[in-house]
Amino acid sequence: MDNTLSGVAMGAALTTAGVYSPDIILSQFKFSDFTMLQTFLTAAAGSTLVVTLSQALGLTQLPPRSATSLGLLPTRYDGNLIGGALLGAGMAISGACPGTALAQLGVGVRSGRWAFGGAVLAGIVWAGIQRRQRQAAAAEKTKKQAAATDKDTTEPSLTTTTTTTKPCPSGPSLDTFLGTSKPAAATVLESTLLLALFALSRLTPATAALARGVPPYLGGLAIAAAQAISLVLRKTPIGASSAFEELGWYFYPGAARKYTHLLFSAGLVGGAWLAAQAFPTLRPVVEVAVSPVRSVVGGFLIVFGARIAGGCTSGHGISGLSLMSVSSFVTVAATFVAGGLVGLVLN
Repeated sequence: MDNTLSGVAMGAALTTAGVYSPDIILSQFKFSDFTMLQTFLTAAAGSTLVVTLSQALGLTQLPPRSATSLGLLPTRYDGNLIGGALLGAGMAISGACPGTALAQLGVGVRSGRWAFGGAVLAGIVWAGIQRRQRQAAAAEKTKKQAAATDKDTTEPSLTTTTTTTKPCPSGPSLDTFLGTSKPAAATVLESTLLLALFALSRLTPATAALARGVPPYLGGLAIAAAQAISLVLRKTPIGASSAFEELGWYFYPGAARKYTHLLFSAGLVGGAWLAAQAFPTLRPVVEVAVSPVRSVVGGFLIVFGARIAGGCTSGHGISGLSLMSVSSFVTVAATFVAGGLVGLVLN
């Protein structure tokens, strides 16, 4: 129930903010309207305050998001760079991200249904890749154990070793990068986000969301409030792309199946539907035309890229930045740069 309620809050927040709408997302990457970025900056600033307070009070003990590496580039963040770039490209193509695709499904956006289909397909493919990697790792482990057993039967054991499971290391955070305390780093981050928001609002005032009567800063605060609800109820921050991977495992017989993120996503769809029913003016007056092929391709890229990077625009962009994760800064930068470049090419 906690996961579902948290999802309802997030779905309602995305719908209230208007950033679920394909025209808002596509306009951002065409640089014709900055509603999405203004909302994002407000949400990130508000979420940073919420997460920092939660950590300071001991309500949560959340580590920074770890870096993801593919071993393709000479950096530990190549997975974040490549995954973030694919995520941004998919957003510029489809007008959706993993979270907003779910909200579009709830509101009834036609292109969102196709984007959701592409996202589900990406989840299935990603789960299949993970399945093969785990099978290969298990086979390698069995091979090594068999070799060790054969050695033990021919040579006497001189020592006894104990194997302990090490926790997955978290990635570096902004405070370690700057060499300051966490409160000081949080203050720097908050100040930077708010300064960028102020400059952006002065240079390029939003138009689309205001036409629906929802200023970007209110929409951003609604998303930050959804973050607070998630931390209180689930003790974990918001994120959407994991649900597609979780769903993907259901297509493989014998695979371990979970539903925590699926419950959150179901709530997100329901929250978007409720908000749209309660406030019809939140729905797009005219839907931007995004072809089914473009929506499916973009939907696939947003989830596949997000899983490579270890998070999406909510997992890295809102939650990851709030945790001051260096990997999230890298992912978000790659997302917006790649999305902007693809948007310029397409438009």
